[in-house]
Amino acid sequence: MTKKKSKIGFWTTTALVVGNMIGSGVFLTPAALAAYGPISIIGWIFSGFCALSLAFVFSRLSSKLPIAHGGPYAFTRIGLGDFAGFLVAWGYWISVWCANAAIIVALVSYLGYFFPILNSDPLVAVILGLIILWVVTYINTRGIKEAGFFQLITTILKITPLFLVGFCGLFYIDLANFTPLNISGKSDLSAITAVAAFTLFSFLGVESATVPSNSIENPGRVIPRATYLGLGITFLVYFLGSTAIMGMIPASELVNSPFPYSDAAAIMWGPLGGTLVTLGAVFSTLGALNGWILIQGQIPSAIAADALFPKVFAKMNRHGVPATGLIISCVFVSVMMMMNYTDGLVKTYSFFILLSTFLALVPYLFSVAAYGILLMQDRGKGYPYLPMIGCSMAFIFTLWAVIGSGQESVFYGFIILMAGIPMYIFMKTSNAK
Repeated sequence: MTKKKSKIGFWTTTALVVGNMIGSGVFLTPAALAAYGPISIIGWIFSGFCALSLAFVFSRLSSKLPIAHGGPYAFTRIGLGDFAGFLVAWGYWISVWCANAAIIVALVSYLGYFFPILNSDPLVAVILGLIILWVVTYINTRGIKEAGFFQLITTILKITPLFLVGFCGLFYIDLANFTPLNISGKSDLSAITAVAAFTLFSFLGVESATVPSNSIENPGRVIPRATYLGLGITFLVYFLGSTAIMGMIPASELVNSPFPYSDAAAIMWGPLGGTLVTLGAVFSTLGALNGWILIQGQIPSAIAADALFPKVFAKMNRHGVPATGLIISCVFVSVMMMMNYTDGLVKTYSFFILLSTFLALVPYLFSVAAYGILLMQDRGKGYPYLPMIGCSMAFIFTLWAVIGSGQESVFYGFIILMAGIPMYIFMKTSNAK
């Protein structure tokens, strides 16, 4: 017997947004940006505005279509039709597998700080990674309340050390580390543009609250508020952390640092500080994994409910969770991990990110386009100048990010999208019969 479906509230939804945006990469980003110097702080501000335009679009769509289950998929299907909706969902779903595989690789890598065997024995690493994957999947099959509670706890545990390093680090800044402003050898505009393009990927997941809309209380009100607050918290963590760390550690040292946050914490609090931040990195990746596994089950469930995917993915267990879809999705993640772990942690992580980057951006482009169409349909109420400006900015920024994702990412991502067409044809012809 199926229980009455439980729902999550504002704070848990906010934790989903924050938890999915702040994942494994945040702990390495300051070192990657050190090659540009302190000017990268300006790049963060610019990418923050880019992310805000996307948050605006998803918030408006959620207010207008509060029960559109599946987020970007549902918005695209309503605005652009079944085929576009299917392609978005197909690519998005696969990008989540790739992201989850990459998150697990990063999680095991951070655990290697405490258990060195994980960095030297790939077999032990992949076994532990699989155990973590399936334990978190089990938590998600118990109900969205349980998964949401786990998300809330891990989000608090992840942002606490990040915020402490960022805030407390402001009192340890050496202003001499902020000069020269730009050390990249490029013009200031080119450096800011490069940093903004890179850091924009740190906001992937801003749409997370829109996906499980049918499992959120009062979605038309909660999703927009959780999206804006989640983005605000995430930006504050990123901005404070980058500013403090760049002010504490000279760029020449920071660029070669494998653990920038741990190094900064060690300056303030000694070896214990570095250990606590590394523990925070473990919770950060664990929370991101939980949030994306939740999304991983919701997307195919939404497509299947519209008869565009095998109906087994829409089957709910007694806790009101699409458990079959969750399990099938995690089987794919498991296979990808085992196929690629022999390349080593760094190559594996890079490969998964390469596959997921383009596929994660396509839903943004189509969602923004769908919002534009809905705006045009409402022109009888007056020309929506402000929403159109926000919509245009979001489209330009997302297209810019697609270009910045690289030719190889676009190439492989496009092939994966096209590989979904036979499935769409099969489902359409099956439904016709």
